[in-house]
Amino acid sequence: MATEAKPEKDITVEDKLHALYELQKVVTKIDEIKILRGELPLEVQDLEDDIIGLTTRFEHFNAEIAEIHASITNKKIEIEEARAKIARYKEQQDNVRNNREYDFLSKEIEFQTLEIELSEKRIREFTALKESKTLELKTTVDQLSERKLDLEQKKGELNEIVQETKQEEEKLREHAKQIELVIEQRLLTAFKRIRKNARNGLAVVYVQRDACGGCFNKIPSQRQLDIRLRKKIIVCEYCGRILVDPELAGIHPINDAD
Repeated sequence: MATEAKPEKDITVEDKLHALYELQKVVTKIDEIKILRGELPLEVQDLEDDIIGLTTRFEHFNAEIAEIHASITNKKIEIEEARAKIARYKEQQDNVRNNREYDFLSKEIEFQTLEIELSEKRIREFTALKESKTLELKTTVDQLSERKLDLEQKKGELNEIVQETKQEEEKLREHAKQIELVIEQRLLTAFKRIRKNARNGLAVVYVQRDACGGCFNKIPSQRQLDIRLRKKIIVCEYCGRILVDPELAGIHPINDAD
């Protein structure tokens, strides 16, 4: 049931304490829903990041393989051009007029032959590199497929939990908004700050066994009396949490003297 807002001048300290403790109970339930979801949102985010990285790697390998393939094609063209030159030079040797021209053509044929051997060597190197990159590409594709399957599964699990808890969470968040209407902004800001700094998200706790229900440090008797009187907002001097008495929290001590 939503807490009804009162005119600010009619809101007592006790009203504020009630509202703060009620707000704490609501946000704690919201926290419990988040815990139920567990690490799934983070796991989904990690998988999405992995997929982006693997996709970039996939594109990079594809570009490298295409570049290597182009280099192999260029070397094959160079070999064909060199062979054509050799054939032309050999034909010219049959028609030379002197030894100098014959020697010049022989050197050109030798040079083009070396060019062919060098190109063939580079083709072998490029082919080995292409095979290596293709293997890496296949590994990346396999990893990408696995991550996408994992992401689909994790998203399915997360969506299932979200659907199960969505309605409850929306009601709780709406309830929290209604409660916040009766809490002055300064106090609400303090509540959120304390809650953010608290390991378990508890900004408001009740006194348990004469100690703070958050950090469990002992509370002096006079301070406990002040808490029970509900005349002012009292915080734990050790952890800074707002303190309320057990009765306000709905905790009633068991009477042993029956």
